[in-house]
Amino acid sequence: MSQEQIQIQKQEQLLKQTQTITQQQLLQAQLVELPITQLLERINTEMDDNPALEASTIGDAPDGQDYQDTSEVLDATDDMGGYDNERDREDRQSALDAALESIGRDDDELPVYHNNGSQEDREEMVFGSTVSFYDQLNQQVGELELTDRERYIVEYLIGSLDDDGLLRKPLDTICEDLAIWHNIDATTDEVEHLLHRLQEFDPAGIGARSLQECLLLQIRRREPSRLRDLMEQVITHQFDDFTHKHWDKIQLALSLNDLQAETLIGELRKLNPKPGASMGESIGRSMQQITPDFIVDTQDDGTVTFQLNHGDVPELHISQSFADTQHEYQNNREHMSRQMKEALLYTKKKVAAAQGFIEAVRTRQRTLSLTMQAIIQLQHRFFEDGDESSLRPMILKDVSQRTGLDLSTISRVCSSKYAQTRWGTFPLRYFFSDGYTTQSGEELSTREIKVTLRDLVEAEDKQHPLSDDALRELLHQRGYPIARRTVAKYREQLGIPIARLRK
Repeated sequence: MSQEQIQIQKQEQLLKQTQTITQQQLLQAQLVELPITQLLERINTEMDDNPALEASTIGDAPDGQDYQDTSEVLDATDDMGGYDNERDREDRQSALDAALESIGRDDDELPVYHNNGSQEDREEMVFGSTVSFYDQLNQQVGELELTDRERYIVEYLIGSLDDDGLLRKPLDTICEDLAIWHNIDATTDEVEHLLHRLQEFDPAGIGARSLQECLLLQIRRREPSRLRDLMEQVITHQFDDFTHKHWDKIQLALSLNDLQAETLIGELRKLNPKPGASMGESIGRSMQQITPDFIVDTQDDGTVTFQLNHGDVPELHISQSFADTQHEYQNNREHMSRQMKEALLYTKKKVAAAQGFIEAVRTRQRTLSLTMQAIIQLQHRFFEDGDESSLRPMILKDVSQRTGLDLSTISRVCSSKYAQTRWGTFPLRYFFSDGYTTQSGEELSTREIKVTLRDLVEAEDKQHPLSDDALRELLHQRGYPIARRTVAKYREQLGIPIARLRK
């Protein structure tokens, strides 16, 4: 008997969990993430692509977009202290010093904003749509030979950069977001390869994942020389001494004389820790502009109100001609030719797409309103006195539970949105503050502790600065029982150097 190949069919039952997302859900997620200026661009693009979608200028805010709460929670007055976004450094040297002093800061920690802006600075802030440094980077993308997929990933990386031009979002998280929200299955190696392409953009340092990488990218753009080699050696092998300004140790390790060491230090101090901000500085501060997504106000009777800033965003509706055409064709189905049937299918497709886009825009408005309403309710003490230390512990989960929205949705709303108040404009993430739980179970705001810590340092005798142990004791006396290592951690996050460097 000859040997035969036998094929066997086998049926087995497997339990497999998969996650699916509809096109409408994907569209809603994308629009929620966009600030108002980018939303306007997306709407204009959609109207260009879909003739069934038309627009008319919005007058007053639509129903449901104003928020008013006269309840006990928001019975407050808006006596907020002066606030401005983090001011640009006067020169690169002071910016680098500040960056070095804050080495070790947890990048997941929300940034600390200070109420130290002058009224003149606030009046200088211009609100409007202009070319941002993100737009300038996107213009450089056009100079690369990329596939559509690669171009999309590079543009997504640009959108993930922080305001200083650094990328602090982990690559694996970016891969997950691309897969879930943009239907792009990319590996970390592929994303990292495209990130290296982005790091070739101007100015040098853009797209770095750390201060060390940012400085190295700038050094490696220089012409080959002995000085460049020394600079690279310092940042690569003696970065710890560099961050602590141990110039004598660096000079000794490299066997340099005083003149050589002075030249090397001078060149190192010219490096820019914030390449993203420098793009704005090269054109003028007016390029660093913010368009607020929320307008928040407090009435004289203590009523807190807010409304979405619609700006030039139009009110969308279905084209009347498309609606009439669809109605006419549907009433004459029995006598329709093939050409008319094709026209009907085209009309229905465009009308359905327009309706889906309109609903996605409305969903964005509802989502933003719910989020801002929850933030006002949770941080009412801050709206009462405007004191940074009044911000209670609040994380994304708190807002998610109050609104019923998903954590990822809250994160997308807060990532790039701003709220304009009577005294300045705040990024939504400003209102978030981590909590510190004492041994007795009392929960304190880390923001409140940091403000007190900063006040203690500012009031200290500069000839005899306070050690971390001394600061810990003073914080204990003020009702903040935290450990010395926690004091050191918060001090570093505030960019405050150790005691011997504060003399």
